[in-house]
Amino acid sequence: MIGCCATNPGHLGSSLGAVELIVGFHYVFDTPSDKIVFDVGHQAYAHKILTGRKELFRENRKKDGISGFPKMSESIYDAFGVGHSSTSISAALGLASAALLKGKREKVAALIGDGALSSGLAFEGLNNAGSSKADLLVIVNDNNISIDKNIGAVHEHLLKLTTDPTYNKIKTHIWNKIGEGKFRKAVQEAVVSLKSSLVKKSGGDLFEALGFRYFGPIDGNDIGQVVHILKKLKELHGPLILHTITTKGKGYTPAEEDQTAWHAPGMFDPHTGKRIAPAGHRESRYQDVFGEVLLELARKDDRIVGVTPAMASGCGMNILAKEMPERFFDVGIEEEHAVTFSAGLAAAGMKPFCNIYSSFSQRAYDQLIHDAALQNLGIVLCLDRAGLVGEDGATHHGCFDMAAYRSIPGVTIAAPRNESELKKMMYTASLHVDGPFIIRYPRGYGEGTDWRNDALSELEPGKAETLLEGSRTAVICAGPAANRAYEAASRLREETGENPAVYNIRYIKPIDEELLAGISEKFRRIVTIEDGCVKGGLFGAVSEFTASRGLDIKVTGLGIPDRFIGQGTQNELRAECGYDAEGIYRTLKASML
Repeated sequence: MIGCCATNPGHLGSSLGAVELIVGFHYVFDTPSDKIVFDVGHQAYAHKILTGRKELFRENRKKDGISGFPKMSESIYDAFGVGHSSTSISAALGLASAALLKGKREKVAALIGDGALSSGLAFEGLNNAGSSKADLLVIVNDNNISIDKNIGAVHEHLLKLTTDPTYNKIKTHIWNKIGEGKFRKAVQEAVVSLKSSLVKKSGGDLFEALGFRYFGPIDGNDIGQVVHILKKLKELHGPLILHTITTKGKGYTPAEEDQTAWHAPGMFDPHTGKRIAPAGHRESRYQDVFGEVLLELARKDDRIVGVTPAMASGCGMNILAKEMPERFFDVGIEEEHAVTFSAGLAAAGMKPFCNIYSSFSQRAYDQLIHDAALQNLGIVLCLDRAGLVGEDGATHHGCFDMAAYRSIPGVTIAAPRNESELKKMMYTASLHVDGPFIIRYPRGYGEGTDWRNDALSELEPGKAETLLEGSRTAVICAGPAANRAYEAASRLREETGENPAVYNIRYIKPIDEELLAGISEKFRRIVTIEDGCVKGGLFGAVSEFTASRGLDIKVTGLGIPDRFIGQGTQNELRAECGYDAEGIYRTLKASML
């Protein structure tokens, strides 16, 4: 695992921490008849290696290789496909309930981290599962270093008692002898009360209250303990919780010592642990631009605060958190709460910048409509990782935000083509007071503009920019795709003499209708280019405009097609979808025929 991830980067720390849990589960249970459902899935590398994909793991996350996450179409051992947080309990309950209905004796386990357990969806699953009769084991993989690993004599005794088969047979026999009635209920309540008081320090009382039988905590990196307890739990039925304490990055000292950096460390020397910086990049990453500009704006306006659902370092908001911790809110893995919390801040006169990865923002669709847009509250929703994100694949591509949010009344949607425009759009959003202001930008490095020396200035919503004047074909672009379109159009001019015009639309909503009207009069064809799904995004907006005006002009859309795109580098995937510079060039050349 370490050797492969050193040259082919992936989610290393989480997977190292869960090795013993995964080995233990496959040793004790009869997979794939028994099933394990992962949460998020970035801890599943050992599972992939053990289930017939050891050699394939060398191509993990590469184009046409195996996915970095569990995927049903990839292996019968992948019981449920994942990639987003906190889905495991609900999915595992569905599998366990189906087994119960079919009369199958299958054990289904959900492996969920303590971070994912903070999500509302996880609690919805727990609430439903606790009152069910399904054979469900929830393994809480707790790697919070603040929890004392010395679990104590009382917990050791409780663990031995509650997992002992003789104890459980006697317990069942006693319940049956007591029969129904007030006396049995009183005894049960007394036992539950006593047990809850014993497990309270480990948090077990919460799970007991939800209807689960709680076991633990145990050392989840001790293979002997893991195998021992799983063998005991295999013979028990109903909703069960196993609380395990693990170390993220276990077994590799650099990953243990800096768990945040080694969650997904990039390339590194496996012998020394020295991380290798990507070569040839003098540009800033978009998340660095966001972080520095947010701090600059916050210094000028004490209403500005930052909100993020557990991705402060990933999105760059840790820069604000370091200097102004009182104006920074990490709400945990709770995208829905993040948006409604931001709406509450806005209702009280604050100016929240809420940063969520584009694909994760899909979870907060209702909150964006009901709690922010409907009430015309000025939250700034910054969608990091918009468009094709690369090696994380289909679960993480930010394909749908433009199409999804464009139909919401009162929403502004901005797409900067470089770092400087991101800075100016953030400043523009800080002045905006009516309705949600969405800024979408891609993962990774920008275009190399001197954005730090650019003054804070407003980019008026609904106003586009002309990059190249031209004739016959008009190219309308959103975001950094405008740079590739400019490159392709310039090459076409040099090689053929044809001169398509190129426009940077800047705002998907409100769209520059004055520009579109002028284009429709002058050009015979429009090509739209966007780093998002073609259906419903910029292509949809331009097509709707021309159709509503009854204009006889052909509109061709380049972007992410109507299918889910796998993993690969961003450049490889843009080429696959036909909107890299070469693909745009071919389309423009054909349009001039």
